Amino acid sequence: MLSIRRAMPIVVLSCLLLAGCKTGSLGGLSPFESASASATAAGRSGAAGAARTIAVGAGPQKKYTVQQQPAAGSCHYRYEKGEPLEDPACTPGAISPAVTQANLRTTICRKGGYTSGIRPSAYITGKEKKLNAASYGYTGAMSEAEYDHLISLQLGGDPNDPRNLWVEPEDPGHKTSQGINNKKDPVETKLHTAVCAGKVTLAQAQQAIVTDWTTALTTLGLS
Repeated sequence: MLSIRRAMPIVVLSCLLLAGCKTGSLGGLSPFESASASATAAGRSGAAGAARTIAVGAGPQKKYTVQQQPAAGSCHYRYEKGEPLEDPACTPGAISPAVTQANLRTTICRKGGYTSGIRPSAYITGKEKKLNAASYGYTGAMSEAEYDHLISLQLGGDPNDPRNLWVEPEDPGHKTSQGINNKKDPVETKLHTAVCAGKVTLAQAQQAIVTDWTTALTTLGLS
């Protein structure tokens, strides 16, 4: 028994030198540490360039109801070169099941307009806007902020899903009493034009705008 015990360090050392074995008692990773490290590495590799999964909302409704908003103060604006961006935890975006790549010509790309027929009334959105302003801690004038669809209706965004709506503050340099005039709006229009012209797919446009509306055109080579 004594000879076996004396031989064990030599066997373990040989294993370490020749086969790269690791044991917890000799400074290697424990099974728990190893599993954690593997999960972390997998998460990092999976996050690189991964597309965000976008939720699917209820779509257009004959009668809309006021939707519950995130708790007051729980959402936080982000800023890119001074431009306000939504909180992805509160406003990750949601698409309408009524708009697909296959039916673009009869929905968002049809002549005569599509969005006016599915937009919730001001009675509904007005109440939601006040609640969402509290969610984001917005204290400015309501008339200067837009209750914005993150994925716009003209890009197949869900009309009244709370995950797709946020109080968008004024742009940098915006003058009080100038009314709503956000730089995000022309980005949405250019994306819509590109989708209907077949330059990008509906999914590409939706993904680009939920990732960062300020870089959406550049990302898709449309700027």
